[in-house]
Amino acid sequence: MEAMDERMQKRRWTILALTSVGAFMAPLDGSIVSVALPKMGPLLHLGYAASMWVQAAYLLSMAILLIPFGRLADRGGRLRYYLAGILVFTLGSLAAACSINGATLILSRIVQGAGAALLSATSAAIITAVFPERERGRALGINVMVIYVGLSVGPPLGGFLVERFSWTWIFLINLPIGAIVYLWGLGVFPKEPRRAASPSHSDLPGATLLGLFLLCLLVPLTFSSEWGWRLLRSWAMLAAAAACFALLIAQERKREDPMLDLELLRTHRLFAMANLAALLNYMALYAIAILTAAQLQLVQGRSARTTGWVMLAQPALQAAFSPIAGRLSDRMGSRWLSTAGMLITAIGMGMLALMGRDASLVHVMAALAVVGLGMGVFSSPNTSAIMGSVERSQLSRASAFMATMRVVGQALSVGILGGIAASRLGPGGWRKLLQASSSAASSAPSAAADAFAWGYRAAMFSGAFLVLLGAWASLTRGANEKL
Repeated sequence: MEAMDERMQKRRWTILALTSVGAFMAPLDGSIVSVALPKMGPLLHLGYAASMWVQAAYLLSMAILLIPFGRLADRGGRLRYYLAGILVFTLGSLAAACSINGATLILSRIVQGAGAALLSATSAAIITAVFPERERGRALGINVMVIYVGLSVGPPLGGFLVERFSWTWIFLINLPIGAIVYLWGLGVFPKEPRRAASPSHSDLPGATLLGLFLLCLLVPLTFSSEWGWRLLRSWAMLAAAAACFALLIAQERKREDPMLDLELLRTHRLFAMANLAALLNYMALYAIAILTAAQLQLVQGRSARTTGWVMLAQPALQAAFSPIAGRLSDRMGSRWLSTAGMLITAIGMGMLALMGRDASLVHVMAALAVVGLGMGVFSSPNTSAIMGSVERSQLSRASAFMATMRVVGQALSVGILGGIAASRLGPGGWRKLLQASSSAASSAPSAAADAFAWGYRAAMFSGAFLVLLGAWASLTRGANEKL
């Protein structure tokens, strides 16, 4: 085992490159889909809620599987599970490209989410394991930068592919990347000793309860514009979500080897508060791309290609500043950097909220750039703090827990901010909004566009409030001490 660790440390920069290229795939796919959704929706007959579920299903799959896969990777081999994630994600991309309707697309996104869960549960753990502490922040910063490069490439590439070819190419683009990374990994990764990986250690009851909680919470939130809040089923599902959450906490407290290590949260203030900051941050941020793309294309009438280039402003700044923030965190610590990043992000979201329906592209790009700057300053230091607060034997568990907070936050962002944005559309409003982007303005489409523009502003203000709460969590997290 020690010999294998030594070989991995000697190859640590090659392994960083390999895991970073693999990590490039999931954000590339997510950012491409955000730009393409307004074009895909009419072709696949997707309503507003179904369009949101193209993203939500992917995130829900990840959230359910991240921690169980992290547990299995700790015992069965992180490198082996990482390569399995590449394979599953690539096959899910192929299935998505072959989708014939909204239902098959959403099912394919669930498969993609399973592959992304394997990648997210292992990548940060692999990097943290092979790099010494003095280089950890730099290595994680490079890995995060590559993720943001995927986010950066996605919008303009998605806009080009949708307008020049068809929406299927936003998924087909993953196939050559997946094949190259998989074959490269087979040649680079050393063979790991197999250890017993009993399903009992993966906490399937906990994963099931987490999935049911998110499902029952997200369905009424995403369908609120169509169902309204007077229907019994909306409140019944929210009550079921509360019950599932209570059962999840009870299940994890009594289990000797729980999926969610509540004892670690209770006794390690830094780990708990840094994860809370990440959760709130992603609750605010993930829906920005989806809603801003809809605002630009459906309200302002911009093309997918133009929207893609405008959306580039946020991830480009994230990619540029993540490695810088990672290096700074190695020298000066992560607490103040993480807090400052969230405050900058709140300013950017406030700028998005204050822009009018006919805001200029310069205004939109400036606001997105400020959001990207804040996110770049926040992510690497916060990730380094979380991963550095646990024992080496818990690295995959911590990586999966951190990734779960991120994905749960993203899923909640789709539900909460997406629901706020559509709150004034009403039944049939999304269809009218789609008509507004492809026909001359009339009273009904104009009313729908005004309703969505109002909802967009409200969603951005709500997101800014969530980010400020995250800044408070980051600022008050304290040192890495057991309480």
